[in-house]
Amino acid sequence: MKRAIKTLFCVLLLLVGCTTGIVTSRDEVASYIHTHGELPDNYLTKQEAMDLGWVASEGNLWEVTDQMSIGGDRFGNREGLLPEAPGRIYYEADIDYEGGFRNGKRIVYSNDGLIFYTDDHYESFEVLYE
Repeated sequence: MKRAIKTLFCVLLLLVGCTTGIVTSRDEVASYIHTHGELPDNYLTKQEAMDLGWVASEGNLWEVTDQMSIGGDRFGNREGLLPEAPGRIYYEADIDYEGGFRNGKRIVYSNDGLIFYTDDHYESFEVLYE
């Protein structure tokens, strides 16, 4: 059932203009997380990427994966810019990745439904869902 829902979502994305089926834009990823509670299938964690041969300092993610993006690792909120709550855990995901070295755009999302966007590598955040 979960796979069927993901397939339907991808079909809907195709109908609204996403020709690759790869979800990487701010609004697409945020909507997907909000709807499904997880990242789209084209994301993998840093460890999963390293297991496939990714070396961050070489910018070779697309050389070792099929156009995957980095996402799903915990975000520490060390700067304290995001709201804290008991049991809340934040995760991060790259946005608008197009191969090579990663940019500073990220979605940061929590296990209790908060979703934020930063385009300046965690200096500031925009609330997308709360």
